[in-house]
Amino acid sequence: MIGRNNKILGIALTKGRLENETVNMFEKMGMDVNELRNKGRRLILPISNEEGPPGDGIGQRCGIVAEVILAKAPDVITYVEHGVCDIGIVGKDVIMEHGGRYFEIFDLGFGRCRFSLAGKKGENFYKGHGIKTVATKYPGVARSYFESKGQDVDIIKIEGSVELAPLLNLADGIVDIVETGETLKENGLEVFEEIAEVSARIIVNSVSMKLRKTEIEKFVAGIERVGKA
Repeated sequence: MIGRNNKILGIALTKGRLENETVNMFEKMGMDVNELRNKGRRLILPISNEEGPPGDGIGQRCGIVAEVILAKAPDVITYVEHGVCDIGIVGKDVIMEHGGRYFEIFDLGFGRCRFSLAGKKGENFYKGHGIKTVATKYPGVARSYFESKGQDVDIIKIEGSVELAPLLNLADGIVDIVETGETLKENGLEVFEEIAEVSARIIVNSVSMKLRKTEIEKFVAGIERVGKA
């Protein structure tokens, strides 16, 4: 099954941190985002830029008819992978953690942060010969990172404030998303190593990439024009 409607481009959008910047981007592309800005509790909302003067400049009509499906980040990947949405907008952190069968085609450049290894300020994470314990919301990313270094670690999955783990001596360090570093600093922690840069990305269902190539190319071209403006 590809798409909810073969005439409408389905775009799964991560709720929360990436949502506002994405809506602003849609507006700059000339999309009608009124429904999206006044969504209430609705989760499926129409956007398009069929109206206006013909052409392909920013804010001009390019014939894109789409609907946005608001979802949690891991679900964006699920919806794209299973073909109920053609396109997904999701952070690289989620892509790295969950993987999947789809195409990652574009770095949107916003939502920038980084995966980092952090712990108590002034401590040496690698000191000693025992197996270290790492707490994280991203066990897949942490496991891959330490495997690439040839180091065995015990990984503890944390759902809430991962900064608590070293403070409570549950872990020697944490792997987490760091944006400004202020939360770490205020809790007596610091970054030991940077693991990877993270930003918002566009992913596309593998079948949609073939069947809806023209529409997807129009959509991405609109984003590129906004980025260059």
